[in-house]
Amino acid sequence: MEPEIKYMKAALREAKKAEKLEEVPIGCVIVQNDKIIARGYNRRNTDKNTLSHAELTAIKKASKKTGDWRLEDCVMYVTLEPCQMCAGAIVQSRMKKVVIGTMNPKAGCAGSVMNLLQVAAFNHQVEIERGVLEEECSDMLSEFFRRLREKKKQQKMKAKEQQEITAENERKSATGNPEKIARKP
Repeated sequence: MEPEIKYMKAALREAKKAEKLEEVPIGCVIVQNDKIIARGYNRRNTDKNTLSHAELTAIKKASKKTGDWRLEDCVMYVTLEPCQMCAGAIVQSRMKKVVIGTMNPKAGCAGSVMNLLQVAAFNHQVEIERGVLEEECSDMLSEFFRRLREKKKQQKMKAKEQQEITAENERKSATGNPEKIARKP
């Protein structure tokens, strides 16, 4: 198995951890000398912390493992194109290369909205490889957001139903009719 496939599959396993927490399923691994030295997955809602992105978690762990903030000989594999915050951290960590599963046309900063990883004015540019296991990465995100929309739709329908029951009970109470409508579970 090609290293890019092997390590992106590891990043997808990290993304599944986020998905189990009902987080946007984004996963990341950092590789040095053909060995995974750090892993991360999205925990922003769980931690209630905007910094709990997969990439930042993995960078922090990799720096601790290597004993250095410079990750010059490391490669990051991430299931979704990094946002501006993560792209900045990747540049600052001097990451050698980033391998991306799927692009993020709404907030991606490795070529979609902008490319912060390769700004010539910065003191470091990061090599980028895009589209590794793109379909699997994209499908995981699409399915997550499909389920999320369906869940919100169900919650909205249930809330509307409860409002109708409450309104009917209030109407009956106002007319002196003591009969209440049972709440639906």
